Amino acid sequence: MLECVINISEGRRLDAIEKIRGQIGHDVLDIHSDFHHHRSVFTLANPMAARQLSQLCADQFDLRQHVGVHPRIGIIDVVPFVPLENSTFEHAVFARNEFAEYAAKELKIPSFVYGPERDLPEIRKRAFVDLMPDFGPSEPHPTAGAICVGARQILVAYNIWLKNATIDDGRRIAREIRSPQVRTLGLQLGNEIQVSMNLIRPDEVGPDLVFDQVAKRADIARAELVGLAPARVLANIQKSRWNELDLSKEKTIEWCLATRNRAIQNLV
Repeated sequence: MLECVINISEGRRLDAIEKIRGQIGHDVLDIHSDFHHHRSVFTLANPMAARQLSQLCADQFDLRQHVGVHPRIGIIDVVPFVPLENSTFEHAVFARNEFAEYAAKELKIPSFVYGPERDLPEIRKRAFVDLMPDFGPSEPHPTAGAICVGARQILVAYNIWLKNATIDDGRRIAREIRSPQVRTLGLQLGNEIQVSMNLIRPDEVGPDLVFDQVAKRADIARAELVGLAPARVLANIQKSRWNELDLSKEKTIEWCLATRNRAIQNLV
């Protein structure tokens, strides 16, 4: 099975996001929307649902009207395929390339691929500067921009909100805890400061470790899991800390997959 974790550059029209959830159905395992990032993260259990989601978003959202703190190059900004049980990284690369070709031919949206060739931060720096799309037109789509389509292993998206901090504090902390296992940004969201992270190797550096690293440098207001985490990440953390870290069994990939499968069986 492949998981697809699509990041959409729309986090404010929650009525439209919920309508899309209803149209796709049980293949949506989770949605996380953020007003300031102006972004929604859809976790999908079926790679084919990625096409339906992309079509729906391309039809109704417009990048020209988008203002948010998170970096983006398109409405359907990031489409990573992730191998789960009984799948390999090669399966994810194949699904990635199929999707990028679909987006180019059917949606007329250029796609940049990441994975073995390059990482996502490189695309953000080089897209349409000295790096041309791997699939599709050489210019951004007028309303949808472009898509970063990837094949990757499981990561954990994680945010920590700071107390009594400035944006300089947030950026400094982000720099200090950044590593090959942890990608970071220091962001100002309204009146609050956030250290936004992707835990690239969550089995090595999990939410508890980055939380403690930040706590050494600033007072923490709260932590936030974005999307889902694998159950094995929670298993490595004392259960007494789960609430503090915004973790629970209901926020694991395995729990949501089991819930989805039961719902589908009940329809048969």
